[in-house]
Amino acid sequence: MNDQVNSVDERYAMTPATLTRWSRQDTTWMLGLFGTAIGAGTLFLPINAGLGGFWPLLILALLAFPMTFYAHRGLTRFVLSGRKGSDITEVVEEHFGIKAGALITLLYFLAIFPILLIYSVALTNTVGSFLEHQLHIAPPPRAILSFVLILGLLAVVRCGEQVIIRAMSLMVYPFIVALLFLAVFLIPHWNGGILSTASTLPAPSALLHTLWLAIPVMVFSFNHSPIISAFAVDQKRRHGEHAEERSSQILSRAHLLMVAMVLFFVFSCVLTLSPAQLAQAKAQNLSILSYLANHFSNPTIAFAAPLIAFVAIAKSFLGHYIGASEGLKGLVVKSGRRPSSRALDRMTAAFMLVVCWIVATLNPSILGMIETLGGPIIASILFLMPMYAIRKVPAMAKYRGLASNVFVTAVGLVAITALVYSFVA
Repeated sequence: MNDQVNSVDERYAMTPATLTRWSRQDTTWMLGLFGTAIGAGTLFLPINAGLGGFWPLLILALLAFPMTFYAHRGLTRFVLSGRKGSDITEVVEEHFGIKAGALITLLYFLAIFPILLIYSVALTNTVGSFLEHQLHIAPPPRAILSFVLILGLLAVVRCGEQVIIRAMSLMVYPFIVALLFLAVFLIPHWNGGILSTASTLPAPSALLHTLWLAIPVMVFSFNHSPIISAFAVDQKRRHGEHAEERSSQILSRAHLLMVAMVLFFVFSCVLTLSPAQLAQAKAQNLSILSYLANHFSNPTIAFAAPLIAFVAIAKSFLGHYIGASEGLKGLVVKSGRRPSSRALDRMTAAFMLVVCWIVATLNPSILGMIETLGGPIIASILFLMPMYAIRKVPAMAKYRGLASNVFVTAVGLVAITALVYSFVA
């Protein structure tokens, strides 16, 4: 144990005394954060965010950057406040005690793992549909298809965290190009769409109710909390005492990129489709790509849509795997078992493969409910836990008194109450 501590200290002693220039690794992390956040949920965001009308969408667009940046910066600072090399599960235990650490680790795992299962199902459905409808090939049995797809992604996982981040950053490029292509493609078809609702201001009570229910959609469309712990640990290893400064730079650039790209895509869609058409897409349970393909009867979109969805789901799967595996490993360690690092990696990968494969094969409709149940937990960890730590933990006292803390806490409470209301209503 002492040897491990000494090796960690030696590694951190090698960090630079001053903040280094922006590097390729920083760009890779920026795109990795983008890749985790911007996934399959983006393809439903124009529908969910546009249904409330123009003014709620405009307010949400203005809130998008501060909501995502301040929340993820708070969680990053929380992880950075721990001992050298500590991930989020270890930092929680360090600050709040063993029992609280075990509880938060369990909640952290339960918040992320169901999303991983959802991506497993979505990936299988997307590829199966693409083989059948676009390539006109009879897809293999669902059990075989899901096993091959998940095994392929886990093969990337086995190459290590840095390979995952690099793969995700590479997958981001075609996704950005695809979003830009679709947004620009729609420009000639803009007919005002949602602007038809801009002539009348909604009543304050109706506006607040719409925003209350829509904020969770915006929050979780940009959520990349599963990868924040690994991101913070790597920044501390690379930059030492300058980790907070560099991580904030990376986060701000990543969020500017994702907000600009996604909002351009969202507004292009809602300027093309009327609120009634958006409601029809929601009723049909279609992503915006599928609805646009049917709306225009365009073979290019029909062929490109599943490919874009595949890239979006695959990179989000990889990003969420990092968080889910981190939570599972933390649970194993907190149970008192001490397997070797290699054995723990293999146990985690085997568990993920088996459970994701079974769920993807069964294709249960209950997954949407699981995601809703996980939502309040994610909001609690992303928004409220870091703000509570700022008030209670001496290592985070330097961040007290910031206006952004009040803003993050308010958004977190709004997101949690709206998600609970949506579930019970």
